[in-house]
Amino acid sequence: MTTTDQSRPPFHLAIPVDDIEAARTFYGGVLGLAEGRSATRWIDWDMHGHQMVTHQVDGGRKVADSNPVDGHEVPVPHFGLVLDVTSFHALADRLRAAGTRFVIGPYQRFAGEPGEQWTMFFHDPAGNALEFKAFRDLDQLFAT
Repeated sequence: MTTTDQSRPPFHLAIPVDDIEAARTFYGGVLGLAEGRSATRWIDWDMHGHQMVTHQVDGGRKVADSNPVDGHEVPVPHFGLVLDVTSFHALADRLRAAGTRFVIGPYQRFAGEPGEQWTMFFHDPAGNALEFKAFRDLDQLFAT
């Protein structure tokens, strides 16, 4: 389990899934997140010191919208993490090895501009959109 940085409060995010065991396989097995507390219909995940919870919800999900960014249709809503570049590429390799279908495959965007970054988008088994990214210079996270 990750130790939380007390100088920066961890966020809490709860998302719906339609199959709790598929969520366990994806978030625990594919993404490699540590599992925390759980019950029959929910699981706490340690998302690099943040608490992300998958809750099994019966019924269909609303289809996500998208927004054009850098020539791609970015799924909205989405969530994820900003990783270091090495961890980003290791995760991309892990996702490819698991047969993950990317909405937007790993690529570098805004090259040579403020906010230069690597990014990738994909869905979990329940259709929740995730984005993981890595900045060449993390100080550019909020650059304009």
